[in-house]
Amino acid sequence: MKTTTFTKAIVVAVLMSGWGSAAFALTPTEASSILFMKQEEKLARDVYQVLAAKWSHVTFGNIAGSEQRHMDALDNLIARYRLSDSTPAAPGKFTYPELQALYDELIALGSKSLKDALAVGVLIEQTDIADLKEALQLAKEKPVRNVFSNLMAGSDNHLAAFTADLK
Repeated sequence: MKTTTFTKAIVVAVLMSGWGSAAFALTPTEASSILFMKQEEKLARDVYQVLAAKWSHVTFGNIAGSEQRHMDALDNLIARYRLSDSTPAAPGKFTYPELQALYDELIALGSKSLKDALAVGVLIEQTDIADLKEALQLAKEKPVRNVFSNLMAGSDNHLAAFTADLK
């Protein structure tokens, strides 16, 4: 097919406007990382909400709110890059079988005692940090890197809070 000057001008205009370019800027790994991290943040939020109700411990309630903001940041990336999000709205439900199994296990463990519940918080944040470090190594898009870096800083703070509460 012969490319005309008119066709080139349209392609340049579309790319410069940002329309159509966002969905193509992500690698498949970045896209899957964003979608997985959304559900991992949901897992944290949902677990902390259950544990806040069970133990009436302020740290769980505060951090559950923060996890919602993490999900909102990921929702912004999902919208920006026009990804299809299959995250269930229902609390405690996940499309990734490993996250569903982990949620069920963490709720059972965190229901035993307040100490066990705080240990669940530590485990969740350590897992988030490890997963975010891995995702950051593979992310190339600056907006994705920025969000993942911010989420990791938040998880560092959450980990410190749960660790302090355990002492």
